[in-house]
Amino acid sequence: MQNYLSGLNDQQRIAVEHVDGPIMIIAGAGSGKTKVLTTRIAHLMKNGVDAFNILALTFTNKAAAEMKERVEKALGNTEARNLYIGTFHSVFARILRGEATKLGYPHNFTIYDTDDAKSVIKGIVHEMNLDDKHYKAAYVYNRISAAKNSLIEPAMYKADTSIQQEDARTTRPLIGDIYEAYSKRCFKNGAMDFDDLLLKMYMLLTHFPDALAKYQGRFHYILIDEYQDTNLAQYAIIKMLGARHENICVVGDDAQSIYSFRGATVQNILQFQDDYEDVKVVKLEQNYRSTQTILNVANNVIGNNKNQIPKELWTSNVEGEKIILARTMTDNDEGRFVADAIKEQQMRNHYANKDFALLYRTNAQSRSFEESLRRMNIPYRLVGGTSFYQRKEVKDYLAYLRLVVNSQDEENLKRIINYPARGIGKTSIEKILVRANELDKTFWEVIENPEMSGIHSSQLEGFVTMIKSFRTMLEKHNAYDVAFAVGKHTGLVQELYNDKSVEGLARYENVQELLNSIKEFTETPDEEGELLDKSLGSYLQQITLLTDADKNNDQDADVVKLMTIHSAKGLEFPCVFVVGLEENLFPSSMSLYDRADLEEERRLFYVAITRAKDRLWVTYANSRYRFGSLVQNDASRFIEEIPNTYLDKTFTGASNRPAPGGFGNMLNQQFDKMPSLKKLADKLATATPPAHTPSAGFAADDVSGMTVGMQVEHQKFGFGKILTLEGGMNNRIAGIDFGTTHGIKKIMLNYAKLRIVK
Repeated sequence: MQNYLSGLNDQQRIAVEHVDGPIMIIAGAGSGKTKVLTTRIAHLMKNGVDAFNILALTFTNKAAAEMKERVEKALGNTEARNLYIGTFHSVFARILRGEATKLGYPHNFTIYDTDDAKSVIKGIVHEMNLDDKHYKAAYVYNRISAAKNSLIEPAMYKADTSIQQEDARTTRPLIGDIYEAYSKRCFKNGAMDFDDLLLKMYMLLTHFPDALAKYQGRFHYILIDEYQDTNLAQYAIIKMLGARHENICVVGDDAQSIYSFRGATVQNILQFQDDYEDVKVVKLEQNYRSTQTILNVANNVIGNNKNQIPKELWTSNVEGEKIILARTMTDNDEGRFVADAIKEQQMRNHYANKDFALLYRTNAQSRSFEESLRRMNIPYRLVGGTSFYQRKEVKDYLAYLRLVVNSQDEENLKRIINYPARGIGKTSIEKILVRANELDKTFWEVIENPEMSGIHSSQLEGFVTMIKSFRTMLEKHNAYDVAFAVGKHTGLVQELYNDKSVEGLARYENVQELLNSIKEFTETPDEEGELLDKSLGSYLQQITLLTDADKNNDQDADVVKLMTIHSAKGLEFPCVFVVGLEENLFPSSMSLYDRADLEEERRLFYVAITRAKDRLWVTYANSRYRFGSLVQNDASRFIEEIPNTYLDKTFTGASNRPAPGGFGNMLNQQFDKMPSLKKLADKLATATPPAHTPSAGFAADDVSGMTVGMQVEHQKFGFGKILTLEGGMNNRIAGIDFGTTHGIKKIMLNYAKLRIVK
């Protein structure tokens, strides 16, 4: 037996040794697909196939480099360097360099990255005298990108009725003209963007038969990794390149197809057997990553999809712990639960920080977890995203709020004085800065007193008046009221709302999450229902302390990882928390009316589950703030698809305090082992005045019937008299005089338990 074949299980070996003809390898999560793919390449070369005749396509440069390295190691020579291994874009760019003149491009054509492309589009929008706030470069770029990945050229775009209706619906009927002008500009500049590398490769093969014959003859064997993630353009190119020899090997897992928003279509892998005759199908179902319990959960969840290739993951690993299902009252409680659970696992099972991952549906969810981890001094890093409070749109909003509180904050003033755009250009700002330095005044003093500086501008005067109007709200309004007014009257929220691109929607969600956190700050009392300082200044002080974290760029650092599930694909961790399992969040509300969309959401949950090696938590919150309102949530339908036999429901009770065996109980056990500390604590406890003892049979009454002058009893503060009542029925605040012991307290009636004294 050849050495490079050692270590393969039976199914892996079948996949490797099948040389000629089409083969589809369904590689379940953690089943060793990279090992199979690289060993298969080595096997082809061992059996006389020239490296120059093998094409292997991946989705990441890291995967391509790893494949080459493994093949070289398996063969013990450097022949692997002659392989065409790389990402779709890198391999096609390499081919197009040699064939560019056929398409009218120079051999050394420029490749525009996303920012370059958006810059060109922005210039074209300006030249066409269009509103760049409406025809935003990011939105237009995404429309053009989607068209190219669907093999739609400008003329086809403009002629397609459904596309034109969609653009008309969004009141952007001229995107087709921008696309046409953009294509001409790129061609004139001798440039291709990222998507052109696919579109132009397709055009090369369809318009030039000699080029098609050349590359069909060169690539006798084609291997495609992550085939479930291919789009229409990639599918069409592969189909053409492999048409002569049909030695096509696709490796993937339909259950992990989660990138439809990028144009990927799961149908490519589902219909592979219809595209070729006598397709060999090999299923890799043995998982080397997870416990059997985790795999049982994954199998049961994905089994609810109708459109799939059936498979059943199994492992020779241990049965493993049950999956912990946790229900919390709020999203902040959810964050605290996760932080507590991490601490407990570290103490109980000696896990390192890097052994934990928190996976969520959208980046906007990271806020409550970041805050809880910071409070517990647990180091963490966001993967594939920016820390919530470091995201541009959040920093812009906070810059306004900080300026309202402190007008002398020059850095924040410069950041937002012309955002959203209000006609105050860089030249004007530079003049103001120069004048401020000459007069030894602050930036704000100069724009507030134009007679002092001699700089007059209606735009500046309007800006100053607006900021002053916000400042007048500080004494009489809480943090949320001021923040809401800022978002509304500056146009900042509307600016983000108008951007309907994927990135734009994410930015809008992030500012809504910021408002949610402020709303929760203003409405959440302490444990006894007492309202604390809810001013904007108090909120900003809290946020400033939370966000002053050290940066660490060491990728191998011992930190907890926070990421979206999309970012987690291909990764694995000993301990995984899948959070926010609520209807309308996960699955997303936008997926509930289409089976294909809902099944992709379920595949996303499947991917999240199968990232876990040893332990898995699934959490959800009864309520969370969304768009400034406290929303009551139902548990995700995906939770109902997990059989009870695999679930530990200890943490699904109404109480948010740790259940027996939880972190709090564990600390008590540790505390009891330290007599000196326990003795000190007992002494302090006896020195503390006893709390009010509730009356026998104490039961909270309906708060809706409470009126000014009524005598009430509070569980902690004792007996008191209601002096004032403020707010609506859902957020009534009572001013209650509890006498000389506790004085007058402001109590949120929905949170505090009060008994009416008859």
